[in-house]
Amino acid sequence: MIIAIGSLLCFFSYACNKMKDDDDIRPPVEEHLAARSLTRAMEITDSALGAYFTGSGMTMARYYNPHTNRRSDEIGSIWMYTSAIEAVTAILHALEAEKEHGDASRYNAHFDRYEAELMKLYDAADFYLGTFTLTSYTGTNEWTVYGVHRANSKGAARVEGVENVYDDQMWLIREFLQAYKVTGNNLFLEKAEYLTAYVLDGWDCTFDANGNEIGGIPWGPGYVTKHACSNGPMVSPLVWLHELYKGKSDEVTHHYIDPADRRTRKAVQMSKGEYYLMFAEKIYEWQKQHLLRNDGVYDDMMGGCTPGSPQLEQIDGVNYRRGITCRDRVGPAITYNSGTMLSGAADLYRATGNDKYRADGSVLADASFSYFAKKGANLPDYYTFDISGFRNWFNGVLMRGYVDFYPAYQGTETYIDAFQKNLDYAYEHFLHNGFLPTNLLVGWNRDRGKNDTEGMFTFAFAAEYAVLSRYELTK
Repeated sequence: MIIAIGSLLCFFSYACNKMKDDDDIRPPVEEHLAARSLTRAMEITDSALGAYFTGSGMTMARYYNPHTNRRSDEIGSIWMYTSAIEAVTAILHALEAEKEHGDASRYNAHFDRYEAELMKLYDAADFYLGTFTLTSYTGTNEWTVYGVHRANSKGAARVEGVENVYDDQMWLIREFLQAYKVTGNNLFLEKAEYLTAYVLDGWDCTFDANGNEIGGIPWGPGYVTKHACSNGPMVSPLVWLHELYKGKSDEVTHHYIDPADRRTRKAVQMSKGEYYLMFAEKIYEWQKQHLLRNDGVYDDMMGGCTPGSPQLEQIDGVNYRRGITCRDRVGPAITYNSGTMLSGAADLYRATGNDKYRADGSVLADASFSYFAKKGANLPDYYTFDISGFRNWFNGVLMRGYVDFYPAYQGTETYIDAFQKNLDYAYEHFLHNGFLPTNLLVGWNRDRGKNDTEGMFTFAFAAEYAVLSRYELTK
């Protein structure tokens, strides 16, 4: 009778039926956890690269349904496209870590292949590039940056006004610097520094009535609201640049407003090492001051801004962007906004040794997991994270934050393990043709036609697996 009841339950359970599909059965794996996670990262990434991208121009479909083998006509934005670079770069780092820990077999077999994929993605990202002229707080310059939408030819994307946003550039800077670290290819460093100059040109260096620098970077040149996502993601890359140039003679031009008269635009040469660290600390402090909530996590943005749209002012006959004062802290709290600040605290603590960053990060790590992780909501002993909207990708940024902060605070180990368990549960119960479902703990929709999967989610899962592999090897 017990067997009969079990069979009946299995008959009505789509998840259980999925376990019986011959192509989805996975035998027990005895690999070390790090090796197993890297294997899974590579499997998912290889499946995704073949499913979401078409043509020599690497056009990325936003959705793909692994049950119907159908990709969407909608093309992914540059942000979505970046997720593929993230996954490939994370795998390269994991392969390198595996080699450094005594096993070079997979590095020798696969590193060049993934580096080639990375270069293809880097080259095809040019379809999102465009050029425009921007008047900022300190001057007017022409910039070639990444637009939200893909053009039909390289360099022809629309990027003026709201057609580009600073956070998209920041995610690319993060991945290009990671790519530089693992490949040594100067193309990535040069592009990262160029985009960094563009992003820092967006820093509001005007002054309030009390003579304090207003600070903060708006969402994009076409916006006035100042977001956690257009500030926090820049902290870690700036620290990485500081570390690359620390003790070297390389210089950069720092444009600023004279605090004495609060009007005159000035420029001074600074060492790159000092310049990048200065801005990392300024951006971190701005976000902490304006967006940290009483419950210990970060809100989404500062709204209620004056002026209500981008405006120019004339000073000594020259146009500059008018400063923006925002009065309202606006939610909701989203995982990635706490995750970027957690990574930023980890990197600033490593670079400066200032214990305030360790203290900040320890509190944020505990508060964020308490706020975002819900134990037993879907399965006993598993933690559920909100996956509405784009939160599956956002959650991966929080996981990176826990991994980044682990050397300073081993209390994040439990939080990291929650992500590992969720990925493993989905892989061992729901993997289909190399893809995981959007809901890792619930599985696929019973209607096979309703399983369109965001490309950026698939690449996010692969990147998480690769980051977890490296973490296991290096912790």
